Amino acid sequence: MASPATLQIVEPVESESMPVRRCRFDLRVRYAETDQMGKAHHMHYLSWFELGRIELLRANGVSQRNLEELGVFFPVTVAEIEFRQSASYDDDVLVWTDLGELRSSSATFSHEARRADDNGLLARGRTVVACTDRDGRLRSIPGAVVRSLIG
Repeated sequence: MASPATLQIVEPVESESMPVRRCRFDLRVRYAETDQMGKAHHMHYLSWFELGRIELLRANGVSQRNLEELGVFFPVTVAEIEFRQSASYDDDVLVWTDLGELRSSSATFSHEARRADDNGLLARGRTVVACTDRDGRLRSIPGAVVRSLIG
């Protein structure tokens, strides 16, 4: 995580609860997410990682929807995935998302997808999001979001 000096905080920090640094999102592989071999298609892992990011924000009291209504967007600028094992139709999958580095206008998240029954690592990855305005111009992450993520 970046040091507080590299974060632009608009308002003073007033937090009484500890921020959630790691979040778990549970899902079941749907038939529509599988390929001809009955395995989860690789493109769905990015979608699962996005759900993990949104749930991590939500666990910290940040609504992606409300931010977008205020003109704050978080487009993905980097996405990396390393596939280890296949998930199959109807598998229960646990998607873990961790907040990594937080900078004034970007955030890095790490992700893991694991099969629930044996904790087998399916994939791990990293995503970086930039903070932009409605027109795609880079902007600082709002102070309220920073406070909710780092306390």
